[in-house]
Amino acid sequence: MDIVFFLVPASLFLALIALGAFFWSVLSGQMEDLDTPPRRILFDDEVQNESPPSLKKEGE
Repeated sequence: MDIVFFLVPASLFLALIALGAFFWSVLSGQMEDLDTPPRRILFDDEVQNESPPSLKKEGE
């Protein structure tokens, strides 16, 4: 029963930390754009303007 006096305040402390992290992320703009990040992975970052390598060997 003595452990309850430790676990209840510890769980409340961890819940307050999680709530504080949530409010910090909302107020700092972390959750403003929810559509772009899942789509960003589908596109290449660099546009390749190079022609594909030739299939011929150097001696030909």
